[in-house]
Amino acid sequence: MPEKETLERAHEDAAEGKAPSTQAGEFVKEEMDHIREGKHGARSTKQAIAIGLSKARRAGVPLPPPTGGKSATRRKAAQDYKKGRTGTSRRPSAKRARATRQALKREGRSAASPAALSRQAKTAARRRSGSARSASARRAASSRRRRRA
Repeated sequence: MPEKETLERAHEDAAEGKAPSTQAGEFVKEEMDHIREGKHGARSTKQAIAIGLSKARRAGVPLPPPTGGKSATRRKAAQDYKKGRTGTSRRPSAKRARATRQALKREGRSAASPAALSRQAKTAARRRSGSARSASARRAASSRRRRRA
């Protein structure tokens, strides 16, 4: 379950008209914080991001499932997205929740290190075309608040 502050920040982003990916970023940030503070670990930075995106979808962020990737990933994302839209979500059984938590506790903490995040961002950016990167930078610049001198 996401923390109240995270939900509030995501709602603020939505109210300001920011993109769903920006709203979901709040959940990813929370996940990285959990890993850093030792709440649990992750096998990779990619896994940590996936957990955050899953939480975002379940919380109702209108982030559609990816079009590419593994079918299992797409199926899970679609399931989370649907749960977030309908608002019906049953808690997992205590046994399942405990198993998930224990599995994540066994994983390392380096997935949320600055070096790992930087490496992940660079490889993700490298997969995109120059024009796509440029367009998203332009969008970010247009929606960014201006700082007063």
